[in-house]
Formats: sequence, structure tokens, C-alpha cells
Amino acid sequence: MASSLIVKTLYLALFISLFGFSLAARRLDESTQPMTFQYHKGPLLNGKITINLIWYGHFKPAQRAIVSDFMTSLSSSQHESQPSVATWWSSVGKYHRLADPKKNTTPLFLSLGKQVIDEAYTLGKSLTNKHLLELASKGGQPVNTVNVILTASDVAVEGFCSSRCGTHKSTSQKSTYIWVGNSETQCPGQCAWPFHQPIYGPQSPPLVAPNNDVGLDGMVINLASLLAGTVTNPYGNGYYQGPKDAPLEAASACPGVYGKGAYPGYAGSLLVDPTTGASYNANGVNKRKFLLPALYDPTTSSCSTLV
Repeated sequence: MASSLIVKTLYLALFISLFGFSLAARRLDESTQPMTFQYHKGPLLNGKITINLIWYGHFKPAQRAIVSDFMTSLSSSQHESQPSVATWWSSVGKYHRLADPKKNTTPLFLSLGKQVIDEAYTLGKSLTNKHLLELASKGGQPVNTVNVILTASDVAVEGFCSSRCGTHKSTSQKSTYIWVGNSETQCPGQCAWPFHQPIYGPQSPPLVAPNNDVGLDGMVINLASLLAGTVTNPYGNGYYQGPKDAPLEAASACPGVYGKGAYPGYAGSLLVDPTTGASYNANGVNKRKFLLPALYDPTTSSCSTLV
């Protein structure tokens, strides 16, 4: 599917975090009218889903732990402080219940599977979409599995920064995969806002990243958005608004919104860690804190935030 273009509106010029299609791009939209998502009758991902992580390039163990803890937090049975990552993820279930209200839908449960580490840059440091497909295959292609490719800050990827921060796609075998890049050294103003000043729009001070890593905390935001898009629109015929090749999906329909009162250049009212000064809106396992995007609520036709 084609990648969506960077939208530069005059009065909604904000940082741009774009994905392609399946991309779950947090795209800026000129309209402030209520949106109505359309269900295109395609299958959604449901039940127990395994997430495999494919690390391409050099990541510190502490960086890998940030993402691993986030993935574990999504369906955690622990009792994290509220608001929690698990609470955020559970709201995605509304799409499944609306898709088939007469069926007892199996709860959506994510589990962290295997982790593949490629620190040797076996495909080089400049990747194309074909390379991403090749990397995705390293996680295997069983049913109910999403392979997540994470590229290091020194890896260039086709379309990265110019039109997207990550993408989610499906293969001809109906397996799904996600790619997210670390934008810290290449385009943090596009893909790691609000932890870095945006390249467009109001230049408000950046927020302190909850895990003290602008690149990885930005990746978590993008990964969260793409996961929501993957399960609700895995094959391009699920829930989305707009054109099929540049859809607004569960998270990308709420660009730049993280807390109540958000507007272009302002992420909204967030929680602040009194010790570190970091901004966040969700608690996870191992006392982690994360900033997660608002999700479009199909039952209220509005963007729903945790705080």
C-alpha cells in the first residue's frame, strides 16, 4: 500500500509522525468535525496473538527492555497503578464487539514471543521495503503472530522521516508485521514529538521522556499506534476512515493527542513524575511509565485519552 504524504496545514501545522498503510500514521487533518469510522467487513486480529521482536542494528539491553516491558504491559495480569497500559489496550476491544455484536468475541490478548537480534546489519544500513519483508520472515509466519521489526538509529529505511515513522502491513500469506524506526538522530522532530521540538508549528519546549530515551520512548508511541492499527485493520479492509492507501486508523485518527485539552503543539494534560519530571499517561510492568496516543472510540466518535 502507498505511504501517506506529510500533511502541512497552515493552522494545524504540528509535528508529523507519519506511517504508511498500513501505517497507522498519526496524520494531521484539517477537519475538526466528528469522524465516523467505517467497518469494511474484513477480518480483525482476535484472540491470543504472539508478538515477536526483531531488533535490527545496535540497541543497548536497557533499550530493548523498554520495548519488552511495554509489550508485556499490554496484556499484563499484574495490578499496575491506574491509568495503565493494559487499560489503554483493552479499549481496542470495542472495535471487535462492534464488528460482530452477536458473537462472543474472544478477548484480545497479546503475549511477548521470541526476540531476534541482528547486530551485524546483515542487510546493510540502508533498507528497502523488500528488506523489511525479509526481516519480518525471521520471526516466522504462524497464524495469530505479529512480527515487529525495530531498526536502530543509524539505519536508513525507505521513506523513513520523509513520509513515515513506521508501518504495518500484511503478506500474501495473511501474516502481519510492523516496522518502527529509531528517529533520535535522523528526525526526532517528526517521529519523537513531544519528546523533541517539532520541525513544524508551535515550538513549545519538549517533554521529558518517561524512560529517559527520546528515541525509544518515541518508538513506543509509534509502536502503540501501529499495534492498534494492525489488530483493527490488519489486511486493509477492517476499520478505517478515508482512502485505503492512506487510512486513518484507531490511533492515527487522533494525531498529537495524549491527554485532555490537547491542541496543535500541546499534547494535553498529562501526569508528571515528581522525581524525574517526565510526562506520561500510562503505567506498566516493572514500574515503567509510558506515553501512549489517544485512541478513536468508535462508540462515541471521539478521541479517548487515559488522562
